[in-house]
Amino acid sequence: MIVTVTMNPSIDISYPLETLKLDTVNRVPFVSKTAGGKGLNVTRVIDQLGGDVLATGLLGGHHGAFIQSQLNIEGINHQFAKIAGETRNSIAILHDGGHQTEILEAGPEVSILELAAFEKQLHLLLKEASLVTLSGSLATGIPVDYYQRLLSIANQYGVKTLLDTSGKSLKASLENTEKPYLIKPNTEEISDLMGQELVIEDLEQVKLLLSGDIFTGVEWIVITLGAKGAIVKQGTDFYRVEIPEIAVVNPVGSGDAAIAGLAFALDSDFSVEEVLKYGMVTGMLNAMERKTGHINPDKLDKLKEKIVVTKI
Repeated sequence: MIVTVTMNPSIDISYPLETLKLDTVNRVPFVSKTAGGKGLNVTRVIDQLGGDVLATGLLGGHHGAFIQSQLNIEGINHQFAKIAGETRNSIAILHDGGHQTEILEAGPEVSILELAAFEKQLHLLLKEASLVTLSGSLATGIPVDYYQRLLSIANQYGVKTLLDTSGKSLKASLENTEKPYLIKPNTEEISDLMGQELVIEDLEQVKLLLSGDIFTGVEWIVITLGAKGAIVKQGTDFYRVEIPEIAVVNPVGSGDAAIAGLAFALDSDFSVEEVLKYGMVTGMLNAMERKTGHINPDKLDKLKEKIVVTKI
């Protein structure tokens, strides 16, 4: 069973507009509201792939109840810890031919007692888990190094951890002995982490940076490049992944879908090439759908055939 952790869930609201006009009224013809937050997008895509998945994390208030009701409707297993605060909204405005403007609430304040109750529940879930994903931001009141604590708990049970976060939270998770099994930064996030720009065309620089001490113990480093695919370090090997051009409808959640594909493939003991293809194809399939965190599995095999994985 794959367990997905979402420490700061949200109701994801998507507003498509031909043109975003400032200082006036904008009327939208279509609104999408989904149970969201990065971890729940991961959950949904794993479920659509046919994986055995359970969602956990923190939920509170009317928004939390809405998210639980949506998961129930979709038939997705979940066991969330309850908090007193109101779960947040996250708004994405899709406008002006491919531009995306996001308005993200910080999320509720979480107490030490609420975190302790969540951890008690997580211990029980990890006894039955084979893999866990940790995704997204941390709500107010949660220490910036909190993912390090969750990594330590997962490692107690020998559960592989896929970590998808950025900034101080990612750095704190890598500067300790308890390391994630996989991380998935984009070029901006990895450059910020290393304190220098990563030049993808300079493969020797890429190899040198990704072999740094901070990454010791991390089995998979998947650097996503958007439409250009990915650069990957797996063990001591490096790979370039190239993807075909697609018609993008809604890119929101594509990174989460990629984590879902990676998690599903790793949990299925697929080959390195298949793991990378699943990570890329699920991200692309999400971008081709209107709803965030959704894929059409019927399109998977044909699109996956067009992905090229090259050892470098």
